[in-house]
Amino acid sequence: MAENQNNPLSIDESPYSLPLDSDFTEDVEALEGESHLRFFLPSGDEFALSAMGIREIMQQEPSNITPVPNASPLLLGTINLRGEIIWVADLGQFLGYPNMLNTDRGEVPVIAVEEQEIVLGLAVKSLGAIHWLEVDKLQIPQNVPDHIAPYVQGEWVEGNNHHIRVLDHIAILRSARWVA
Repeated sequence: MAENQNNPLSIDESPYSLPLDSDFTEDVEALEGESHLRFFLPSGDEFALSAMGIREIMQQEPSNITPVPNASPLLLGTINLRGEIIWVADLGQFLGYPNMLNTDRGEVPVIAVEEQEIVLGLAVKSLGAIHWLEVDKLQIPQNVPDHIAPYVQGEWVEGNNHHIRVLDHIAILRSARWVA
């Protein structure tokens, strides 16, 4: 494959290589912040979690979530994640929202968060995209209900006063609510 005169940087000479646009690589290097997964709860509220704390994002058939008798009502059950049994929780219920997650559908979005070998699946209404959010634009949350305040790290405000609250996955994993 001949060297492209307009794009002198290329990954390699295989037929599947892609030329690297030097403007793109400069833009990527200039980015500051962290990638975050945006998602929605049954209440319609939008939240985000840092991608650094996410082990896996999956769609689970409700029949694959095994209910556990006498477990906390916040827990939907367990799933087998490649041989590892993990709990799956209704994140909205955990945060104190009254709307229960509808599991009467084909698939339930589950975000598996992890910290020091503790893994928990957080079931949500729907997944958004992973976005690069600038940490320096993270604001102190305003008007946060008391029931979610311990789990909110901050919030981004987009456009016309659209608030995206960033959750602290470690605070969620270590919460005393799981034993209640």
